[in-house]
Amino acid sequence: MAGAEPAADDEGLYSRQLYVLGRSAMERLAGAAVLVVGLRGLGAEVAKALVLAGARAVTLHDTAAAGPADRASQFFLTDSNMGQNRAVASQRHLAELNSHVLVTAHTEELSENFLTSFQVVVLTDSPLEEQLRIGDFCHARGICFIVADVKGLAGQLFCDFGDHFVVHDPTDADPVRASVQHISQGNPGIVTCAAGEDGRGHLFSDGDVVTFSGVEGMIELNGQQPCPVRVLDAFRLEIGDTSSFSPYCCGGLVLQVHLPQEHSYEPLRTALVKPKIQVSNPEDLPRSRSLHIAFQALHAFRKEQGCLPQPRAQGDAERVLELARSLDEQQGPLDEDVVRAFASVSAGDLSPMAAFMGGLAAQEVLKAASGKFLPLDQWLYFDALEFLDLEGAAQLTEEDCAPRGSRYDGQITVFGADFQEKLGHQKYFVVGAGAIGCELLKSFAMMGLAAGTGGNITVADMDTIARSNLHRQFLFHSADISKPKSEVAAAAVRCMNPDIKVTAHQNQVGPAMELIYGADFFKHLDGVASALDNMETRAYLQSCCLRFLKPLVDSGMEGTRGNVLAMVPHLTNALGPASDPVDKTFPLCTLRHFPQTIEHTLQWARDEFEGLFRLPAENVNRFLVDPTFLEHLEAPKALEVLEQVQRSLQERPRDWQDCVHWARQHWQSCYHNAISQLLLTFPPEHETSPGVAFWSGDRRCPHLLTFDPDDSLGPGSVPVPLVCQGTAELLRRSHICSVARRRRDISISPSGTPMWLMSWLLPTSLLRHTRFWLAMTGQLLRRSFATWSYRPSHPRRGSRSTSWRKGRRSRRLWDDNFHVDFVTAASNLRAENYGIACADWLTSKRIVGRIVPAIATTTMAVAGLACLEIYKLVWGCQDRSCYRNSNLCLSDSLLLRVQPLPPSTYRYGQKEWSCWDRLEVQGIGADGQEMTVRELLDWLRAFREPGGCWGAAAPGTGAAIRVRGRRGSRRGLLSPSPLLPALSLEWDTRMAMPEAAGPSCPLGPHCTCCPW
Repeated sequence: MAGAEPAADDEGLYSRQLYVLGRSAMERLAGAAVLVVGLRGLGAEVAKALVLAGARAVTLHDTAAAGPADRASQFFLTDSNMGQNRAVASQRHLAELNSHVLVTAHTEELSENFLTSFQVVVLTDSPLEEQLRIGDFCHARGICFIVADVKGLAGQLFCDFGDHFVVHDPTDADPVRASVQHISQGNPGIVTCAAGEDGRGHLFSDGDVVTFSGVEGMIELNGQQPCPVRVLDAFRLEIGDTSSFSPYCCGGLVLQVHLPQEHSYEPLRTALVKPKIQVSNPEDLPRSRSLHIAFQALHAFRKEQGCLPQPRAQGDAERVLELARSLDEQQGPLDEDVVRAFASVSAGDLSPMAAFMGGLAAQEVLKAASGKFLPLDQWLYFDALEFLDLEGAAQLTEEDCAPRGSRYDGQITVFGADFQEKLGHQKYFVVGAGAIGCELLKSFAMMGLAAGTGGNITVADMDTIARSNLHRQFLFHSADISKPKSEVAAAAVRCMNPDIKVTAHQNQVGPAMELIYGADFFKHLDGVASALDNMETRAYLQSCCLRFLKPLVDSGMEGTRGNVLAMVPHLTNALGPASDPVDKTFPLCTLRHFPQTIEHTLQWARDEFEGLFRLPAENVNRFLVDPTFLEHLEAPKALEVLEQVQRSLQERPRDWQDCVHWARQHWQSCYHNAISQLLLTFPPEHETSPGVAFWSGDRRCPHLLTFDPDDSLGPGSVPVPLVCQGTAELLRRSHICSVARRRRDISISPSGTPMWLMSWLLPTSLLRHTRFWLAMTGQLLRRSFATWSYRPSHPRRGSRSTSWRKGRRSRRLWDDNFHVDFVTAASNLRAENYGIACADWLTSKRIVGRIVPAIATTTMAVAGLACLEIYKLVWGCQDRSCYRNSNLCLSDSLLLRVQPLPPSTYRYGQKEWSCWDRLEVQGIGADGQEMTVRELLDWLRAFREPGGCWGAAAPGTGAAIRVRGRRGSRRGLLSPSPLLPALSLEWDTRMAMPEAAGPSCPLGPHCTCCPW
């Protein structure tokens, strides 16, 4: 399987990554050979990401043997690997991650002949002399060259992709598009864009390059070479000369085009002296320049002394500073405090730092190999030196940070031995064992979190492993598919560090599980790490941490973007309410009569699927099990459901040919008859007012699709008999279809076409979509009715529901993707009706299923940043200025880190409180009697201020009282029970969002979907 093209051959494995990189970029990546030099923690992180991503070949190079100190961040090494070459010891583990990738180890010196066989070379933990030698060679030969290094709490990244590097697609943003309302004849021509669904104008910028399609009248624009635009205002664009073109009639789409770009990069030798450093904030540039000099000074110190500075050794740090000052004369001002701090912990080796810098470096390798996204230009520096400002950190001595001969020496060097012991006692709750969760658990194992006496990590995830998880969740392998994620992940990290205590739960964290994850559970925790992609569960977890006063590190990602948020009791603001992104809704008239984009046709097709195959089947099954369920519905709804059940049972197909006959009639109704009726009501020449065409702006004039037996089929099309044979074979699987009606019994004409299908032949352009539509419709209908041939013993067991969205715990309609096949085919036929560009199967599945794009590089970087914040929590930091909320975008090589906001405070009279404050009430008196409601009210009156009391809601806070007793909590009014033991009161803030008004319907009284 080595060297296979994953984008073409293994969409099931790389589906999430395909949504990030695209098919063409994946194919280029599948042909790339990459060399990774240095297999300590950082090199292992880079190699892991490249193997998971699907490069053609990854070669590992290292000449050193593994030692105990390497295990601080090198997660592939075990006790049995000590003394072995690090590259050789890691090769087997990396090869097991992806059978498509050829993984080899090389232990000889790096010769020029050897280097020429690679498209990308990555150096980690290499001396400066080796970096310069290989950098010069790679630049001269056009080989993309990357240097990545981590020293203690600082990291460095450099990219040189040669003099003529082509970026095929520079951005991760979807191309901007707009519907055309009018185009003038002139020099320059003026394009007027129709307002979007939100009433806003276009989103184009000056210099954007666009193409036109579907323009009627001024057809010369269709298919023309991309042309630049100049923005005049929110609705108008200026293009080139249109004075010689035909007059504009109606319709059209203007679409932004991302053209390839060529970039040039300086070699390392030049870039060292004249660095181009990329920063997210200009204020960070002086600090990055100081780190640039500090890394060079560290190389000089290592060459001079033969080792890195001893941890917390003031003399060594001052020597590094002297070397930096000598470089400072050539390269600009120097922040001496940064250099001292950097040097004092430069011997450290931290897994979170390796994970973060490894994710960034691996993403640059993917850019080099695939030509997707703009590469780094050219230096990037990252540091977490704020750790040295923690209370007590400055007092650490050389003795505190001296090596102990353990696997944690790289961490002890930075934080001291006492902190390492404290890490081992921690009790943490990790919610989610997906991509970020796996990375967190790996780093916890390297850090030694919960690896000591009394420590424990509880990891909860209700999901099981799917094949699409394997390209970004490296703790899972092919043999683990269908096993619980939490259990497999827990077992994997125990192999990395046998001392770690991990308890796996296969539960969904939520209100239904509060008997397990309630007050007793949370009170024993030291902190919580959220690694969820479900916003509702994330919000619930945040509320639990707020209620039980527990710190939370929340992390999330989408594609190349990620974020990490820290919530610390009494120090930071609560993260606030969160919910799943609201499903984008479209006006029913747009879906039924005026689709403009493929999103509209896909939503229409999804509604078709739901209305034809899911809802009728569910209602019939419910009726067969319990006919009285209609009594619980409102009268109009009950009548509607009853009529649907009656119609479904009466029109039940008898065999497979009935299914296909129904499918043919429904095709005619959807793609011919309905369009014909619409054009009869509003002909193409119809005008809403004199001179104003009805079919203009965002309304596309449709055309009919017609079966024509006389149309000849062009070369390369799917043979028509396959339409019949495929449908017959799919329907044959039903137990309600006669076995005698198998495809061998189908009557075939001399031309190879079934006789009963002769009148259903299609034009070439529609044959492919209709073939899928007929096959899927027949299959779906047959399966829907097949569920009614028995009476299930349990009402829920007979139903069928479709899993569109990741994270919903619903039964799949079937084990295959027939529902996606149907929606894709139905949508593309609908798009043909309206002249909309069709979407492939994978794109359709992403849009309809609201699937979140994902890639391993982002999860690594996000998890690394999250673990850096967990270090601070374990330290017990009570200085808000030391914490960081992070937002990163790997496609643009950008990272923004800011201090969390302080908690919002509310004032009433002389009282001030925040979301973290509590009113503690002694619920049991000295006499052993429990407090009554009357006594509680009297107690509250004692806090009463002039003009009001604590129970009143502060303006704008939406305050609500939460009453918590010994056995749980309840929200809202005080309990009617006369006994309220051990009460505490909390305030919960909420906001109400106004509802948006819906657009008016252009069909007016002719509309059959709006409630006129």
